[in-house]
Amino acid sequence: MNGIGKTPEEREKLILQALEDVQMPEDSLDRFPHEFSGGQRQRLAIARAVILKPEFILLDEPTSALDLSIQAQIIDLLKDLQKKHGLSYVFISHDLKVVRALCHNVLVMRNGTVVEAGPTQEVMDQPKSGYTRRLVKAAFDVVA
Repeated sequence: MNGIGKTPEEREKLILQALEDVQMPEDSLDRFPHEFSGGQRQRLAIARAVILKPEFILLDEPTSALDLSIQAQIIDLLKDLQKKHGLSYVFISHDLKVVRALCHNVLVMRNGTVVEAGPTQEVMDQPKSGYTRRLVKAAFDVVA
């Protein structure tokens, strides 16, 4: 057990607050996992992390299996939770559009080695390494 809440009532109150934080209805408590969409499951996973009141959360491809509109909702949710709870994120992703939308700083890796690091805007707009330039070009060039 992770020790949240001193009593069952306090634990339920914390759970309901976490559900509210991730914009999920109270009746989520009475549903089975297969009854939730992918976006709802992601919100519940985030609620499970936030309820522990961490200083930072490790997010590994949190939007990879979601359609674009749900991705945008999850990004907005993560930004809101970051402000509300003073969270820091370590965000692992191959989706540079999501990285650009969410991250303040970026670390580009190739084969387990850091290729480039710095403020996201700087790295994305003025990449120094050829590898980063190719990644940015592939992510943001629109093919007609």
